[in-house]
Amino acid sequence: MTTLNITVTNSSSATPPKSSASLGIAILSIAFIIGFPGNAFVIWTILTRMKKRTVTCILILHLAMADIIVILTAPFFLHLLSNGRWIFGEIICKMCHYIGCLSMYASIYLISFMSMDRFLAVAKPYMSQKIRTKLAARIIVLVVWIQAALLAIPTPVYRTVKTERNRPNCITIQDPVHGGFQHLAFQYTFETMMGFVIPFTIIVSCYVYVGLRLRTVKFQTKHKTSRLVIMIIVTFALFWIPYHVVNIIEVSGELSSSKKLKTAALVVRPNATALAFLSSSINPILYVFAGGNFIRTAGLGFMAKLFEATGSEAGSLKKVSQVFQQMSRKQTSEVGKLNELTEQ
Repeated sequence: MTTLNITVTNSSSATPPKSSASLGIAILSIAFIIGFPGNAFVIWTILTRMKKRTVTCILILHLAMADIIVILTAPFFLHLLSNGRWIFGEIICKMCHYIGCLSMYASIYLISFMSMDRFLAVAKPYMSQKIRTKLAARIIVLVVWIQAALLAIPTPVYRTVKTERNRPNCITIQDPVHGGFQHLAFQYTFETMMGFVIPFTIIVSCYVYVGLRLRTVKFQTKHKTSRLVIMIIVTFALFWIPYHVVNIIEVSGELSSSKKLKTAALVVRPNATALAFLSSSINPILYVFAGGNFIRTAGLGFMAKLFEATGSEAGSLKKVSQVFQQMSRKQTSEVGKLNELTEQ
């Protein structure tokens, strides 16, 4: 669920207040306790309980994989928040931040593809029917992971362990030539643009089009999976907007040499980062709510029943668009006939 720069302090040697760190510890702990077993259950369900996996199901599987790998880094950051020092060395420092970035880029672009998949089903249903195959989905997922791996490279490059006041910390590398802010400004701006602004603009555009298109056709059908995907998108935005706002504040503070802005970013960043972590544990909870009707009848298999519905839901979206296109062709034909009569 952006390139995630998982950090609990800013690039200075200062540390956040204890109250801020305590809240961050609480949020991170909840994320780990809920997110690890929750996402593990999603992965287990799809791999062992589902014989036929839809395209949406494949995307949800990889979204859960992206979430669970970033949750596995939570203990390192819990120790950092608890003790105010990084004791795991530079390699683990770089690796943890790289995994966070990789996970977040993969998450946002998987969600983007879910949105584009629905856009294509409504805008070009016949084309969607031809190209919407599991093989195509797996190829796109592979491309997403490769893209995420490449986009995440700046994070470990700009990370190092520095000791000040006998406290080692995993921080962004300072640039002595440009006053220490150039690397930080590039990294935070890059991840906010590539990991949130651009992909989220694509997501919103796709769903605005789908929503407007569906409103023009009176077609009675239930879109449980569409609502589920929309909930995934909305919760992702709610948990990640604070993190990217902090990025913007810190970059603004560095560029303007504003001590107030830099201090504000320092105080808020632990909690904003913890909220971003929490986004990786929220999807299994959404699946439980969305599949509530299946829990009584299917037991532990309720999630498989929910994911199996994604295939029929995609088909219903195409039917909606096909009805709309038939109406458009009918209207065009009637207009053509009217023009012919007028010319006679």
